[in-house]
Amino acid sequence: MQTLFLALFAGFLVGVLFSVIKLPLPAPPVLSGILGIVGIYLGGASYQWILAAWFR
Repeated sequence: MQTLFLALFAGFLVGVLFSVIKLPLPAPPVLSGILGIVGIYLGGASYQWILAAWFR
């Protein structure tokens, strides 16, 4: 749980820093970013499932 708060805090600091120096935020648009993360997770989980199912 501590890792989640540290990641959130680091992201918050990066957002503030980029706003202060007038740069665009280093993040994809909200929906496409979330879908990208979900896709990465599903791809990794699928790979592990395929390995377990076919190559025991």
